[in-house]
Amino acid sequence: MENLSDELLIETYHKAVELDLNKDFIDIIHAELLRRSLTDQVRLSS
Repeated sequence: MENLSDELLIETYHKAVELDLNKDFIDIIHAELLRRSLTDQVRLSS
């Protein structure tokens, strides 16, 4: 996950939710968003 840019991580999260992918996968992405303090940006770009 650390190799993904912030922008790509956010895009990945949105796409995973849109495609209703595995909840565990979405949780991993969400945890990384939290670690990077990007959750506000995710809400803004939703």
